Amino acid sequence: MMRVLLAEDDKRLGRLIQYMLTQNRVQVEWIVNGADIYEYAMFSEYDILILDWMMPNVSGIDACRALREAGYEKAILMLTAKDTIEDRVTGLDAGADDYLVKPFEFEELLARLRALGRRTSQKIQQEIVEVGEFTLNRTTKVLKKKNQVIQLSPREFQLFDLLSQNLGVVVPREIILDRIWGLERDITSNNIDSYMKILRKKLNDVDGSIAIKTVRGIGYRLEA
Repeated sequence: MMRVLLAEDDKRLGRLIQYMLTQNRVQVEWIVNGADIYEYAMFSEYDILILDWMMPNVSGIDACRALREAGYEKAILMLTAKDTIEDRVTGLDAGADDYLVKPFEFEELLARLRALGRRTSQKIQQEIVEVGEFTLNRTTKVLKKKNQVIQLSPREFQLFDLLSQNLGVVVPREIILDRIWGLERDITSNNIDSYMKILRKKLNDVDGSIAIKTVRGIGYRLEA
């Protein structure tokens, strides 16, 4: 059974989400104070966190950022009424795995939880990965070449991690969209191209021995 922490200060909505998830065989622990998010998440076992952006005392976005900085690796779904592209980018770059705008259909919330659950169960547990002269640390979310740190955004790190898991193999765009952005509707192939262009430049700036190759019409391949 999936275990979820729900942080939502709207008591009517929180009560409804808790009831509906419980009816769908999801175990839910519900809190209404943002200051409790960090302690609950770090000292209890949850499969997924559902965090409302605007929580009292500590916002969901600040709690998400603090958890990622502390090395928290479980899936985080952000709930919010903020629906601009800038807000979505802020939420995702803070470490959220997915983003759901209020109001939403409950069936979509369930679908996103299932998708996050699949991606979490598929994670490779190996902490340190070496690609050529690069070392990727999944716990600290740091990529290094020898002692030089390559500064990556959370999304760029996820992309490099996915490509490194499939070294030498073409990763289709559809897989990239599913694994990195889930059901996020506003992400397109052009967005992937932009992220890959930035990531490729950062790698090339420090080392030409590994390369991200574009396979036209299919996806990308990391070669070392």
